Formats: sequence, C-alpha cells, structure tokens
Amino acid sequence: MYIGELGKIYKEGENIVRQGEAGDCMYVIQAGKVEVVLERPDSNVRLAVLESGDIFGEMSLFSRAVRSATVRALTETRILTVDKKGFLRRVHEDPSLSFRILQKMSERIRKLNDDVAALKGH
Repeated sequence: MYIGELGKIYKEGENIVRQGEAGDCMYVIQAGKVEVVLERPDSNVRLAVLESGDIFGEMSLFSRAVRSATVRALTETRILTVDKKGFLRRVHEDPSLSFRILQKMSERIRKLNDDVAALKGH
C-alpha cells in the first residue's frame, strides 16, 4: 500500500506499539525495518521482521482487542498511521485495498499454521 510520505519517523530501537496496549489503527511501513515481538515473562519471541511496504496492526481495525505483540524499529523507520475512518475511506476509493489486506492476513495465518505444525513435530 502506498500513501505518500507523510509518516512519523521512529529511531532504531524505538517501540511503535506495545503488546497489551489498546489499538485503533494500522500502520504502513514507508521506509525502514521493524521487528514484531511477542513479549513473554521468561523471554521474547521474534515473530516477524517487516520492511517497506508491509503493514501491521490491521487486526485493530476489525477488533477492539489489545495489541497482541510489540513492534519495534530495527532501523530508522518511517511509519504512516491509518485509522479506521481513513481505512474505510481508502477502501471506498480503491476496493482492491480490502482484498490486499485480506491477502496479507491470509499469508500470516498460513505461516502461523506452518509454525504451529512445526512445533508439534508434524
């Protein structure tokens, strides 16, 4: 998804979202690289590394649940925030956007299924 270069800059190591926080928007990485980390009492688990063009936080547009992971900048990173109203406006302008979001969510579910199967030894 490309939406200009209006995003906020995050420094290397800076948290963009924190696990457990309330969420009401998604994010588009315009430049840079981030890591998605599941914080555990005994250790942190890196779930993914995302880069320019990737999105995260999209689940909060569909659900009021708290953030399921922390996202931290690995490099200086420019992030665009998209709230639900902005997302719906963009979908109205470009209906294929919703398909691309569903595609990304489907890819993540498939990867999650593969990871769970690997953990179970199948």
